[in-house]
Amino acid sequence: QVQLVESGGGLVHPGGSLRLSCAASGSIFSSSVMGWYRQAPGKQRELVAVLTSGGSTNYADSVKGRFTISRDNARNTATLQMNSLKPDDTAIYYCTYQRPGGHYWGQGTQVTVSS
Repeated sequence: QVQLVESGGGLVHPGGSLRLSCAASGSIFSSSVMGWYRQAPGKQRELVAVLTSGGSTNYADSVKGRFTISRDNARNTATLQMNSLKPDDTAIYYCTYQRPGGHYWGQGTQVTVSS
């Protein structure tokens, strides 16, 4: 099992910035994918950004150039820096950790972008 603890999120004005962090613990593998998905009201959960332990990234087209994902493999943490936030970014953001044999989710943190 893997446990994920998220922090960050909150309310921000359009154009503002937020940082989300996620710490993984438990049955950690050296090869894994960490990242973030989000789910807005009435919509399906969608990928935001993921990063492999080898350094490969994948971003949703809607966040490219605005969001940056990073991770610290030694500390098993991932961070999502979100800049130039838009109202369409409003959603619950879920940290995710995927390794051979399992795909794990955090409890989610609310991000609201509103004036």
